[in-house]
Amino acid sequence: MLHIRLTRIGKKKQPEYRFIVCEKSKDPWGKALEILGHYNPLVSPAKVEVNKDRIEHWIKNGAQCSDTVWNLLLDQGVVKGEKRKQSKISKKRKQAIEKKQAEVKKAAPAPKEEVKDVAPEPEKPAEAVQPAEEKPAEAAAE
Repeated sequence: MLHIRLTRIGKKKQPEYRFIVCEKSKDPWGKALEILGHYNPLVSPAKVEVNKDRIEHWIKNGAQCSDTVWNLLLDQGVVKGEKRKQSKISKKRKQAIEKKQAEVKKAAPAPKEEVKDVAPEPEKPAEAVQPAEEKPAEAAAE
């Protein structure tokens, strides 16, 4: 399968890259089918020169782009779509992260309920309190 990807060309600590088309299984520093452009990330803003016609030709004929190349071509307006994420997390690592998040949720105290400012109920008018009937002292002595 053909792949459009970057190959580094530049001196030590001065990277420059070429957009190339080659077999996916082949070494990117080996012989390429075609050079499609150049990319220099050190200048501000990064300099990207691509042969738009040839890139479209190769994509129509089934060549796949690497994630980095795809994102660079999106910025240049050569292809349309969404950016691709470049970092991938293994299933084992993803499960470990989810497990830690679940533990943190369990260990965290539940949020306190908000105390609403409730106006006190208006007091009912005081009813006349009638004293309890007193029993005569004689009856209590018995």
